Amino acid sequence: MNVGILGLGLIGGSLARAYAKAGHTVFAAEKDPSILDFATLAGVVHHPLTDENITNCDLILLAIFTGGSIAWLEENACLICPDALVIDCCGVKETICSRGFPLADRYGFTFVGGHPMAGSHFSGFKYSRSNLFQGAPMVLVPPRYDDPELLSRIKNALAPCGFGSFSVTTAREHDKMIAFTSQMPHIVSNAYIKSPTATAHKGFSAGSYKDLTRVAWLNPNMWAELFLSNRENVLSELSIYIDSLSKYRDAIDHGDEDALISLLEEGRRRKEEVDG
Repeated sequence: MNVGILGLGLIGGSLARAYAKAGHTVFAAEKDPSILDFATLAGVVHHPLTDENITNCDLILLAIFTGGSIAWLEENACLICPDALVIDCCGVKETICSRGFPLADRYGFTFVGGHPMAGSHFSGFKYSRSNLFQGAPMVLVPPRYDDPELLSRIKNALAPCGFGSFSVTTAREHDKMIAFTSQMPHIVSNAYIKSPTATAHKGFSAGSYKDLTRVAWLNPNMWAELFLSNRENVLSELSIYIDSLSKYRDAIDHGDEDALISLLEEGRRRKEEVDG
């Protein structure tokens, strides 16, 4: 299989490694020529992805920011082979699917929204690895939900990644859910670490501190684009969280132990419910 990959960061680089390791031919485009050269020398990339060979790709994976992926699709859709499968790996789906599906219909290829639920607070090709997606969930937003043949084709195309499960949803539902499961944790972590107390935490912190602050170390440009692309859902989750925090603050401020215990017990039960 000829696999075209746009972007060789953590996600794109890990995709390239997984497909190259599985014996497929990898074509890649990367804005930093030195990274593309290094990936080529490492045997992870076999050829640059160019206007001339886009049409040779059976599978194209878009692993850059949403805006860049949309721009690339709009510029190169006419070059994509009608038999090709194009899957994006962006963090929001409504924006790119609203452009990807019409372009696919116009030029004959198949576009699928995708979101690999795997990653790291580190970014860049040097942190990529062939097993990044091993056992991880993959969320799919296909153009049709009643086409088992298409879903089988998608799963087969993604087999070298080793995903552990696939979830099929709509772009709207994906973005609503991801605001809670991914985007909010990054906002909370990034805001929490801004306390002046953080500079003196050494010797006073353990697992809970590490868990809460891990994703504060993020890519600001990427996450800002994701938050703004999913503004309505993020604002809804932020409002719920701020309202909840205010209740804890009021209980502590008023010395209301019963109210505080009730809030803590409610949160404990909720965790038990959602995690089974």
